[in-house]
Amino acid sequence: MELTYFSRKTAPAGNYSIEFIFNDVAKRLVDRMHVQFFHSKFFSNGIFKRMYNIVEAYTKQGDINHVTGDIHYIGLLLNKKRTIHTIHDCIHLKSSKGIKHQILKLFWHTIPIRKSVFVTANSISTKNEILKYAPWCNAEKIVVIPVAISEQFVTTPKNFNTAKPTILQLGTAANKNIENLIVALKEISCKLIIIGVKHLNLIQQLQSAGIDYEYLQGLTNEEILLQYQKADIITLCSTYEGFGMPILEGQATGRVVITSNCFSMPDVGGNGAHYVNPLDMEDMRNGFIKIIEDETYRNQLIQHGYENVKRFNPLTIANMYYDVYKKVYEAQNP
Repeated sequence: MELTYFSRKTAPAGNYSIEFIFNDVAKRLVDRMHVQFFHSKFFSNGIFKRMYNIVEAYTKQGDINHVTGDIHYIGLLLNKKRTIHTIHDCIHLKSSKGIKHQILKLFWHTIPIRKSVFVTANSISTKNEILKYAPWCNAEKIVVIPVAISEQFVTTPKNFNTAKPTILQLGTAANKNIENLIVALKEISCKLIIIGVKHLNLIQQLQSAGIDYEYLQGLTNEEILLQYQKADIITLCSTYEGFGMPILEGQATGRVVITSNCFSMPDVGGNGAHYVNPLDMEDMRNGFIKIIEDETYRNQLIQHGYENVKRFNPLTIANMYYDVYKKVYEAQNP
């Protein structure tokens, strides 16, 4: 049984979560099937480069073709009965309008779904969004397979700093809701660590609010792990997430997590996080205060977090993918 992963062209530098996810799955399947990776020759920009990627993908097909995300359009010529698409989120459809929205919906959503035997989604929330934009799709065609937690995230004990906790925020894109986070943290004694692309407007807001902060960019995986270990609270009060990996990474490290009560975040966090309305700064503020001041509640969340992480064991996730691959292969080779 030969499996081909189709992935986007990778940049010489950068942290790519999609590549990490399927590299880990492949590592756990090598004793059960032959796995190969095909990376598109060109970045996904321009019609001719995309056309080349489509044709080249057609020549690289295996017994099972798995388009891992971001470049869904390359499935245009792949054998439908042997092809699986993974859709990580639908933010590109939520944030686009007009002709751009229609093009994205057609080539990154409608055609890939029609040209595949299964679609995998990383959460129930993402599955529901896929069906929202493709109500004609059979719900059984969409298989929910979560993202596995990296084994590098292990329990690292730390005494909680109630006087001035360190709060870790990963990501600075618009959906990360940093503006509301800043308002919520104003006048709370803390140090905010932000990892992500620097935005001048956010720096100005942090300074205006008088928040002690540190803005970090271009960190290695090891350096990011160290920031988790140094933190007291992990925050992900986003307005949208397809999954929300920092929730699990914080729980696995043994840190208390505060996150949003919408989209995939409650699915991911389980009973191991404090949930807030990301559009209600007062609710966010009260959440941080409760976590800081209520030691019993804080420790309960941390213990529940340890239990929750077990659902995302890497071998368990790999086996879920293997079950899908086996169904596709056996349907073609009875």
